[in-house]
Amino acid sequence: MEALAFLVDFILHIDAHLFELVADYGTWIYAILFVIVFCETGLVVTPFLPGDSLLFASGVVAGAGLMGYEHVLLTLLAAGVLGDACNYFIGRHVGPAIFARETRFIKKEHLLKANQFYEKHGGKAIILARFIPIVRTFAPFVAGIALMCPRMFFLFNVTGCILWVGGLVSAGYFLGNQPWVRENFGIIVYAIIIISVLPVVVELIRARMGRRKNN
Repeated sequence: MEALAFLVDFILHIDAHLFELVADYGTWIYAILFVIVFCETGLVVTPFLPGDSLLFASGVVAGAGLMGYEHVLLTLLAAGVLGDACNYFIGRHVGPAIFARETRFIKKEHLLKANQFYEKHGGKAIILARFIPIVRTFAPFVAGIALMCPRMFFLFNVTGCILWVGGLVSAGYFLGNQPWVRENFGIIVYAIIIISVLPVVVELIRARMGRRKNN
C-alpha cells in the first residue's frame, strides 16, 4: 500500500517536483513527460494525471536552463497529438459498447459531459477541450464514438495541441526567468491547477442548480 501511495503521489505531484526529477533522471525526464501527457490525453481511465500545470512547470524548468525548450515542446506536442489520436481510435472501435453501459474504471457522467460539449461545439470541441481538464481526456474518445471524419479530427487535434502545449510551455519558459516565479513556483503551479479546474466546477454547480429548479 505504501508503494502504491508513493506512486500515486509521484504521478499527481510530478509538476511540483520537476526540478528534483530533472536532477535525478537527466534526459530520461523527456520520456517521463511523454508517458504522462500521452496517458492523460490518450486513455479515458487516467484523466486525473497532471496536464496544464505539468506543461507550465516544464516550461519553467526549461527557462531555468535545465531542459531544452525545443525538446520539451517537441516531446509534449508528440505526446498530446498521439494521445488524442489513440483516444479517438479507441472510441471509434470500442467506444459505443463502453458508452452503453456502466464500467468500473470510466465514469459515465464524464462521458455524458464530454458528449454534451462535443454536440455543442462540434469539431471545435477537440481544440477547446484541450484547455479543460477531464473534458480534454474524454473529448477525442467521444469524437471517435461519433465517427468524426479522421482527417478533420487530425486537423483539430494538431491545432489544439499546438495552442495548448505551445501556449503553456512558452508561458512557463518566458516567466521562468523571473525571480518571483521561481520563488513562488509551487504557489503558481497550484494556482494554474485551480484555474484550469474552475470551468468544470462552475459547470457542475450550474448543472446541480438546474436539477434543483426542475425538481
